[in-house]
Amino acid sequence: MDAIVLEPAIALTDEQFEALCRQNPEQSLEMSAKGELIVVAPVGGESGDREAEAIGQLWNWNHQNRLGKVFSSQTCFKLPNGAKRMPDAAWVRRDRWQALSLAERQGFVPLAPDFVAEIRSPSDPLPPLQAKLHEYLDAGVRLAWLIDPQRRVVEIYRPEQVELLPAPTELSGEEILSGFIFNVSALWMS
Repeated sequence: MDAIVLEPAIALTDEQFEALCRQNPEQSLEMSAKGELIVVAPVGGESGDREAEAIGQLWNWNHQNRLGKVFSSQTCFKLPNGAKRMPDAAWVRRDRWQALSLAERQGFVPLAPDFVAEIRSPSDPLPPLQAKLHEYLDAGVRLAWLIDPQRRVVEIYRPEQVELLPAPTELSGEEILSGFIFNVSALWMS
């Protein structure tokens, strides 16, 4: 099932958005930088397995290096551009995480992750996902991957550049995730 975008855009404060999420715990809600309220559909089994694989590989690398924090698809980030987003996997550098107060760490995280990954589900239309990745970059994300198992393509988003890789077997975390090599083949196999 596709995400449902409720239009026209509505003006919700951060507090109102958080209250709406807490009052509707059975729903996953996001808000675009334009103020569009988005009801995110749950994923199916294969897509959930792919998300778990991505988070697992990122967590294993981070556990060995202790360079930051890894977040699941249920973590909401309050981006500087006003969007409230929940990437499939995210990573924040340790010093940026530690600069947040305890209250900020316990609530919706008030910063843009350094890295995000989105994995396209069979029901996800491509253009809204690509727009979401551009929104991440506009908010300050330094590296983002859009992994598309249906097309067997990865789109790598960096400030000022988007690169398309057909059927890669591995991805480098570059200088953002120093030493991280992501085995994309594991996602093509599921």
